[in-house]
Amino acid sequence: MVGLTSAAGVVGFLSEPDPELQIFALRKLNEQINLIWTEVAGSVGQIEALYEDANFPERELAALVAAKVYYNLQEYNESMVFALGAGKLFDLDHEGEFEDTIISKCIDTYIALSGAAPPSKPSQSNQLLLTTAFSLPANGTSNTSASLGSPITPFSQSTLPSKSLLSRKEGSAHLDSSSREGAGQGVLLTPGTSQSAVQRQLNAIINELFERCYRAGRYRQVVGIAVEARKLDVVRSAILRSIEDEKVEHKHKEKEVERIGHGEELMEYVLEICMDIVQEHGLRTELLRLVLDLLHEIHSPDYFSIARCIVYLNDHWMACDLLSQLVNKGDSKSLAVAYQISFDFYDNSTQQFLKKVRESLPSASGSSASQEAKEDANDDDSGAQAKETDQLLQAPNGTAENHTNLSPEATKAFDSIREILQGTKSIELDLEFLFRNNHTDMSILNKIKDSLEARNSIFHTAVTLSNAFMHAGTTNDKFFRDNLEWLGKAVNWSKFTATAALGVIHRGNLGQGQKLLEPYLPKKDTVSGNSGSVYSQGGSLYALGLIYANHETLALDVIREHFKSASEEVVQHGGALGLGVAGMATGDAGIYEDLKNILWTDSALNGEAVGIAMGLIMLGTGNIKALEDMIQYAHDTQHEKIKRGLALGMALIMYGRQEGADELINGLLDDPDSILRYGGIQALALAYCGTGSNKAVRKLLHVAVSDVSDDVRRVAVMSLGFILFRKPNSVPRMVELLSESYNPHVRYGAAMALGISCAGTGLDEAIDLLEPMIKDPTDFVRQGALIALSMIMVQQNEAMNPKVGTIRKTLQKAIGDRHEDAMTKFGSAISMGIIDAGGRNCTISLQTQTGNLNMAGIVGMAVFTQYWYWFPLTHFLSLSFTPTSVIGLDQDLEVPSFKFQSATRPSLFDYPPEQEKKAEDAPEKVKTAVLSTTAQAKRRAQKKEKLQKPDSMDIDQAPTTPKAGNSVDKMDTDESPTKANEDKDGEKQDGEKKDGDETKDAQPQAEGLRKRMEKEKVGYSLENMSRVLPAQLKFISFLDGRYAPVKKPTGGVVMLTDATPSEAKTLLEIKARRITKPAAAPESLQEQISAAFGNGQGTTAAAAGGPSSSTTQRGEGGAAEAVGVLTAIDEDGEGGEEADVPREFDYHSDGDHEEDE
Repeated sequence: MVGLTSAAGVVGFLSEPDPELQIFALRKLNEQINLIWTEVAGSVGQIEALYEDANFPERELAALVAAKVYYNLQEYNESMVFALGAGKLFDLDHEGEFEDTIISKCIDTYIALSGAAPPSKPSQSNQLLLTTAFSLPANGTSNTSASLGSPITPFSQSTLPSKSLLSRKEGSAHLDSSSREGAGQGVLLTPGTSQSAVQRQLNAIINELFERCYRAGRYRQVVGIAVEARKLDVVRSAILRSIEDEKVEHKHKEKEVERIGHGEELMEYVLEICMDIVQEHGLRTELLRLVLDLLHEIHSPDYFSIARCIVYLNDHWMACDLLSQLVNKGDSKSLAVAYQISFDFYDNSTQQFLKKVRESLPSASGSSASQEAKEDANDDDSGAQAKETDQLLQAPNGTAENHTNLSPEATKAFDSIREILQGTKSIELDLEFLFRNNHTDMSILNKIKDSLEARNSIFHTAVTLSNAFMHAGTTNDKFFRDNLEWLGKAVNWSKFTATAALGVIHRGNLGQGQKLLEPYLPKKDTVSGNSGSVYSQGGSLYALGLIYANHETLALDVIREHFKSASEEVVQHGGALGLGVAGMATGDAGIYEDLKNILWTDSALNGEAVGIAMGLIMLGTGNIKALEDMIQYAHDTQHEKIKRGLALGMALIMYGRQEGADELINGLLDDPDSILRYGGIQALALAYCGTGSNKAVRKLLHVAVSDVSDDVRRVAVMSLGFILFRKPNSVPRMVELLSESYNPHVRYGAAMALGISCAGTGLDEAIDLLEPMIKDPTDFVRQGALIALSMIMVQQNEAMNPKVGTIRKTLQKAIGDRHEDAMTKFGSAISMGIIDAGGRNCTISLQTQTGNLNMAGIVGMAVFTQYWYWFPLTHFLSLSFTPTSVIGLDQDLEVPSFKFQSATRPSLFDYPPEQEKKAEDAPEKVKTAVLSTTAQAKRRAQKKEKLQKPDSMDIDQAPTTPKAGNSVDKMDTDESPTKANEDKDGEKQDGEKKDGDETKDAQPQAEGLRKRMEKEKVGYSLENMSRVLPAQLKFISFLDGRYAPVKKPTGGVVMLTDATPSEAKTLLEIKARRITKPAAAPESLQEQISAAFGNGQGTTAAAAGGPSSSTTQRGEGGAAEAVGVLTAIDEDGEGGEEADVPREFDYHSDGDHEEDE
């Protein structure tokens, strides 16, 4: 058919009164509208009039032509409305740009209209109604909130991943009335249409699209649209439809790329959306509850996915019901699954949640425990929440009543579950793993000690912290035993830190921890009236809390008793930190009141620790009363240390609260006090940690470039690491410009943000940004870069990252350089401890193996960053150390001896090699030097002798000229002085070596390693309780015919099913389960000194490293022998000048550095 050359004649038919001519014109125009739309555009009003005429027989055709005209005019809203009015004439199956564009516009409008509906009312627990007023700016607006759309923000939301739920602007999930009206009126274009009619037509199109997706098996597309539109009923129907389709077509499985066809896989996809994309707390909760209900309806549900939902929902009754159902099944696999879920609960939940689950489990005495727990829960919950909870309680209540008389097997199973939920089993296994596999290189630690002057308190503290991190959790404290003289140089707060280091080393030593620290603890009554150093007493309480960190036991009562009876501020300081660490997230009101009573004394020394401890006790609870008390006192006090502690405490209370913390965050950020604004940034980081929230990122970036306080800007950049640690690849790109800022505080924050977010990844992009910062002109920037590099390179070897060797040399070089600043040396020392954390068996992880937030790790990292103000808080980093192991347990919770396979070369994930001792460590005999004058005298004598014997000139005898090897003129040659200078000035040579030379030296090593790896055989066996790195888990397989895991190993404890339970099994010996005999504390000062140095002489020679030490050696270990040194009162007396609270560092400029040279 020949196309129209002009539409003038056809358009004229639209004005004819005859409907037949009008229909003829519309059909002709519809066929070639893309070619003649420019001529038709002027008559689009007539086409619209035909569509609005109710008597016109082809209204749908008129709507289709109008839609195509508006489409070519790029008026897509109007085009979509008329396309909807076209009804069946708008063919969804026709492939074309017009159809694709309109379908996309329909989906966007559907999402916008559905999202504009009033959101579900949030639970009362997420609402924050603070009665304490914040001071606002003069105009009464929130400068931070108003700036979110500021054009000067250096990173727009377009730089983040293009996921619509991430790219929504602030408040888009809760549109106000004006935005709803705008969204509705955007599709009301003609008088003849109504909003309800358009929505009906739109829903019909969307439903038809969904049906097409169902027929094609593309269920994920339906789920994605439904989640964005907040249509949970559509999500539910999509999952159920996939299950039904699978049942119908299970015999005819079609292999398509996007075809799911399996309900469980689709629910796993919804879980991934919830955890990785959806940022709104309310929507995420609704989706998880929907998935939870659907999982229960499946015949064989994925119990681990159910457990993951329960942990996020924080519903202890559902957890109790799940465990009871598995135990009551009675089969061995269900019991193993119950044990595995219990281990997962302990790894991912708070102490408060675990305590409620333990109390709710059925017991042999009946269901009284469950009933009491239910009454307590009903008393605490609000009315709206109670109604929702009552429905969930029906199943567990029935379970408890039906099993009042439990069988012996069920009783044993529930007792084992309680033991697991208590945490004792996990802690004991981790302790045994770290003790067995301790690979600490003591030569590195000794070199650090020898390079740093112990009389300088900052260097003594640095060595103490490095030792603590290297031996974290290994119970190996022999470094103290071997260096008692060095330890005796610790005074005041250095002594406090050294005593607390015992808590890091013995962390998890639940059976012996209290006995080890008994000589250090405060004494009420002593014979001589001398109770020892208050610094060691305060440090011992801090250490006791670190040993029992995040584990509510009797030790918490011991610390609380000492804290309440203490009168010394130093003891109260250590007791407060110990209480906070041990009672983390318990929400104990009694401990909170004890801490608040000490806070009211307005002591700057213990006020900071008390403020942090209050936040740790109420961690994540969002307790409004506690927040009001802390806000009020922060405004009343004049002590900056107390304000700083309270600011961090308030941030800890808001941990994981997300939108529920917005009111507190905005109030703190608008405060004129920079310390409280600093706390507001911390609250933002902890409330949205791991969410990747675009709103939080924009706010942090704005504060980082706009606040007048360097401290606030520094923590704002640093907090990006907490928000984005689940997306480490995006952080280097985000902080790249900030790392080159003119402000050194911003550069330091960028370095720490990289360290926090990329910890343990060995990410090359992050290392490339940090390497230039090692040479930064500012000392504390160099310090932050070194610490960040150690975090990133933890558990990396040459095979995984070739740069690790160069970075280790850089750390050692900074420590040995006499011209390096003290702050950089301090950072290098603790970096050497971090990179070899836990005997090289720990990584730094802010999320658990199952993907949930690692609460203890995040809190530990957040408090660790405060070492900037107070060195003893550095010990908190040990809470982030996560053992990288695979520990298989059988159904008796015993450790069987078996092997599993790793499908890699052995050297790929092997331990880094120990440092080789240099040749100069074993000095060789040096030849006697001959002076040049003596050599000249000998030459003259020889020449004179030749002149006296003329016949000798005809004889060429070798002895007349000494050989090169025996030459006395050796000092005059160029070769010998070079060698002598190398031997004499080895350190200087290392200090002056260029980076290019180091790179050249590293290349042959990497080449040699590559050749060795090529010769290795792929695949090797590992014993149970071996080190398995996170990157290695995907290569692990259990080929042992007897034991098989109940789930895919994710690291940590793995429950095993025994294929032949009747056969005898071989168990691994738990070596760390030893009895430690504490040393009695000497009474007098002379006895303390004599006992300390006397024991040191007697045991230094017999000390052995790591696991090879005998029971006696471990019993009389460093903790026992250091008592006399650490508890001795300093000669200058307590309370002297050195005991004062240290001030901030005096930053040394480059000018001073050059003058020293």
